[in-house]
Amino acid sequence: MPKLSVYIIAFNEEEKIVQALESIKWADEIIVADSFSTDKTAAIAEEFGAKVIQIPFNGFGELRNKAIEACSHDWIFSLDSDERCTKKAKQEIQNIIHSNESLDAYYVPRRNYFMGKWIKHAGFYPDYRQPQLFRKGALKFKNDAVHERYKIISDKENGYLKSFINQVPFKNLEEVIHKGNRYSTLGAEKLLKSNKVSGMFKALLHGFWAAFTLYVLKLGFLDGWPGFIIAFGNFEGTFYKYAKFYLKDKGLDSFLNTKFP
Repeated sequence: MPKLSVYIIAFNEEEKIVQALESIKWADEIIVADSFSTDKTAAIAEEFGAKVIQIPFNGFGELRNKAIEACSHDWIFSLDSDERCTKKAKQEIQNIIHSNESLDAYYVPRRNYFMGKWIKHAGFYPDYRQPQLFRKGALKFKNDAVHERYKIISDKENGYLKSFINQVPFKNLEEVIHKGNRYSTLGAEKLLKSNKVSGMFKALLHGFWAAFTLYVLKLGFLDGWPGFIIAFGNFEGTFYKYAKFYLKDKGLDSFLNTKFP
């Protein structure tokens, strides 16, 4: 009988991980890939019965590859700490892994909850990110720091689940700012390795385009204030990513060594 491993990547997610674990307690194996959390994340996962492995954080691509390597079974489902598998998604996943006609990799729609409502636009639904259900050996990530690219190793076409999972990407506005800061730093490091040309004007253009894409082209304005904040946060995150890239590229990423006349 086919079995399913679920891996969850986590760092200081004690407030979120319980609901994630509860939503996939039916899986045959649960792996929590922790990066040395300083809160109770690892202890909560172990108490739940999950296998916790500690992986130093050198980027999300490497982290996911090592989490996949730790999975024992032929089928793997990835779930982030802020995601919740629904009953319908569970049933569809079980049907897939027990079918002889299954494909090798499936994208999973995500429904995002923010500021008291389900977000229907701004690219937040169905929000296909990367294949989250796949056979072991069918997915390999590049060692990107963030927004990790991947390669599907299969001759078959890709599949798409019909049933969505839920996500609560931000617990409050402070986390919007915190994630924007963290991801912009990781993004700047990724750009620094890309041989692209840096510039502050480019940072401004990229920021405006990111916000315009979500708010106008992807109809984020239809989600009211939540849509506006998502677009504005995307402007800030993108602008600071390219601004940090510029400063790193010019050797100006620290102002502490300034020598005054």
